Amino acid sequence: MPPTPKTASGAAVSQRPGQMSGRMSRQTWGMLLALSALWGGSFFFVGVAVGQVPALTLVSLRVGLAAAALWLVLPALGIALPHGAAIWRQLAVMGLLNNAIPFTLFVMAQSTIGSGLAAILNATTPIFGVVVAHLVTRDERLTPSRVAGVLLGVAGVAVMVGPSALGGLGRDLGAQLACLGAALSYACAGVYGRRFPRLGLAPAATAAGQLSASTLLILPLALVIERPWTLPVPGLTVWA
Repeated sequence: MPPTPKTASGAAVSQRPGQMSGRMSRQTWGMLLALSALWGGSFFFVGVAVGQVPALTLVSLRVGLAAAALWLVLPALGIALPHGAAIWRQLAVMGLLNNAIPFTLFVMAQSTIGSGLAAILNATTPIFGVVVAHLVTRDERLTPSRVAGVLLGVAGVAVMVGPSALGGLGRDLGAQLACLGAALSYACAGVYGRRFPRLGLAPAATAAGQLSASTLLILPLALVIERPWTLPVPGLTVWA
């Protein structure tokens, strides 16, 4: 499930657009840690499923199940669903950048490279994020401390995943470039998503909208290209 709108560097948006706080609250730290676990764990689960489910079908299931869950949850929480053609067009762009493109690229890449290496390459998202934000925004400029911070973060991910994951670096170049392309797409989504708080959409409504748009974009391709009903039924581990 995708994160709520963030700054280009990955922090959750909790203040008015254009305002940036220099300190993070305990709640923000907790949300960031939870996001890290959910986002990082997705690489493991994709690694489990990708051997039996083709890429577009897997992505369709991922976004479709998440969208269905949110459409059930939002009314129960009293959160208004997105409405209006203009908003849905923007949600479609967000869904393309934050879900459809990166999810598909990562699943395709993980058919040939390990989850650990994919996670390390995904950690380049903040690097792309600060560069994209520097080029297209006025309030997130590229600074030496910010560059040092994101490089340190990538190094930290590499250490946690383990040196063995870097053993495949340089091989399967196409898959690794796909991971970098996905990270760049995430970075663009982070900058594009800055507009949604100004539209008055709750973060959960934004997530529901972009996941729904992603499903409508990916599902027809999966049905036409991969014809999932003709494939062997995946095992219980994959379904779980």
